[in-house]
Amino acid sequence: MGDVQTLIDMGFAKERVEYAIKITNNKGVEPAMEWLLAHADENIPTEAAAPEAAANESGNDAAQADAATSSAAEAKSLKCDDCGRLCKDQTEVEFHAAKTGHSNFSESTEEKKPLTEEEKKAQLALIEEKLKQKRREREEREKADALEREKNRIKSGKDMTEARKRMEELEMKKIVDQRKREKAEEKAARDRVRAQIEADKAARKAREQNQTEPASPVTSPTVTSPASTSAVKAAPKDYTQTRIQVRLRDGSTLTETFNVKEQLSAVRVFIQLKTGDETPFNLMTTFPRKVFTGDDFDTPLDVLGLVPSAVLIMTK
Repeated sequence: MGDVQTLIDMGFAKERVEYAIKITNNKGVEPAMEWLLAHADENIPTEAAAPEAAANESGNDAAQADAATSSAAEAKSLKCDDCGRLCKDQTEVEFHAAKTGHSNFSESTEEKKPLTEEEKKAQLALIEEKLKQKRREREEREKADALEREKNRIKSGKDMTEARKRMEELEMKKIVDQRKREKAEEKAARDRVRAQIEADKAARKAREQNQTEPASPVTSPTVTSPASTSAVKAAPKDYTQTRIQVRLRDGSTLTETFNVKEQLSAVRVFIQLKTGDETPFNLMTTFPRKVFTGDDFDTPLDVLGLVPSAVLIMTK
């Protein structure tokens, strides 16, 4: 709300308010209000007064001028027939009608008395109280707006925290599921290695028992032709097992026989079972030089070319 409207709401005439704002150089409500109270009995100059006077002097005759003067002397104010309040001019009439809804006004010879010092003080106190009330209402609105903004900020912060928490929970669940799968795969690999070790033990025991049995009668060698010998040499062998020797970090070695279809991870699990070392490591061959990492541990030994035997070295 502008300064002019504020003063009009306090009961001042619009023309006087605009003149007071202008005469106080637009310094605000309080200087204009003080000027209005100090000059309540004075008439303000109007720009329309001079043209009207010139027109009356040139266009009206003496009788009309006397009649207008007599009429102006008789009508000193405008009176509200609904409540009896005196209005000094048309501007006050319009303001009073807009504020109260009254619509019946008539001219009155009764002059609106100027405010006494006590009335001026009372009106000034009333105006100051209205200003304080408006100031309190504005402060309350500002506090309410600030509180609402703070609530929105807190709610937004909570929503972001909950969303971040849900994301962390989903990520943690993925990690836990991945770890469970890895443990299950490691357990399955250990079980295969143990079964292979047991099978190798049983095979060695059977070979040792066969070696202790009496040798069978020697039969005469069968003479084969050179063509058949070359054919035997050229026939490829179908290996089912491979012998892997592992050189550990401390220089010692481990040797074990594996099925050619076992994955390289079975060799890694075998090393972990024998050494008790759970730290990550890779394996490599020296000739040809190749380092096995990542997906290589899921590849069978025959595909990696570690058949019928191979030497592997532990690396970081």
